[in-house]
Amino acid sequence: MVQPETEHVLTCFPEMITPQDGAEKQDCERNAAKRWLANWSHLFTPGSITYLGDDLFCNHPLCEQVIDQDQYFLFVCKPDSHVELYCWLAALTPNEQFQRRWNGRHGEIWRWRWVNQLPLRSGDDALLVNWCELLTTHEETGEIMYHNSWATNHTLHADNVEAVCTFGRTRWKIENEGINVLQRKGYNVEHNFGHGSQYLAPVLLVLNLLAFLLHTAMHLLDELYQFLRRALHTRLTFFNDLRALCRYNAFPNWESLWLFMIKSLEEDDVPPHIAALLSN
Repeated sequence: MVQPETEHVLTCFPEMITPQDGAEKQDCERNAAKRWLANWSHLFTPGSITYLGDDLFCNHPLCEQVIDQDQYFLFVCKPDSHVELYCWLAALTPNEQFQRRWNGRHGEIWRWRWVNQLPLRSGDDALLVNWCELLTTHEETGEIMYHNSWATNHTLHADNVEAVCTFGRTRWKIENEGINVLQRKGYNVEHNFGHGSQYLAPVLLVLNLLAFLLHTAMHLLDELYQFLRRALHTRLTFFNDLRALCRYNAFPNWESLWLFMIKSLEEDDVPPHIAALLSN
C-alpha cells in the first residue's frame, strides 16, 4: 500500500504466481491479481482503495472485477495495447490544463489531459473508462522529462486530474521503497528467491514480508524504534547491531532492547520522555 508524499509502503497479503490445480496454462500476474481480488478485496471499505498497476493489468476482465468489488483502478494505458481507446481519443479534443514549475535547476511545463467515458476495447460490450495523461517537458529545450497515461474509473475533472496522475506515479514507490528495500537492505529477497522445494520458498517469502510489515509499522508508531533508526542511519547497520546483541544477550521485551541500544549509543539529542525511560 502506497501514498503520495509518504516514504513508507505497507505490504499486503501475497498471492503466489504458481501453477493452479486443474489449470492447463501456466500461471501469470493477471490470474494472480484476479485471485487476490477475489480473496482479499472484501476486507476493505467500499470505495476506499485505488488499485495501481502497469499496462499488463489494464484489461476488461480485471478492471470489471475491481468495479464489482466496489473499488477503483488506476492502470497504465499505452497506445500499442489499447488501439481502440486511442482511436476514439484521436477523434476528440481532450480537456487540458498547464502549469509551470521550477525543479531547482530549470523550469518545467506540466500538462494534464483527460477524457471521460472511452471504450477500453472494441465491441459493443466494451467497458467505458476515463483516461488521463501527464506530460512534463523542459521549459527551454522542450525535452520530455516524463510522460505517462492511465485508465481509471475515477471520474476526472479539472479539480482532481493532477491528484489522480500523482497517485498513478506513486506506483513506483512499490519498487523503490518496497522491492528495492527487500532486495538490498537486509531482507535478501532476490529475483531467484522463488526457487525451492514445494512450499519452502513461499513460506520464507511470507516471513520476510511479515518482517518488513512489522518493521514499517514500528517505524510509523514506535518512538524508540524511530529514534534508533535515525541514530544508526542505515537499515543494514540497525539489523547487524540487532543480530549481534540478540546472539549474546536475552532481553525480556522489545522496549528493553531499544532502551539498551539507545543508552549505549550515548546520543546527545535524546528527547526528554525517552531520557526519562532511560533513567528508570
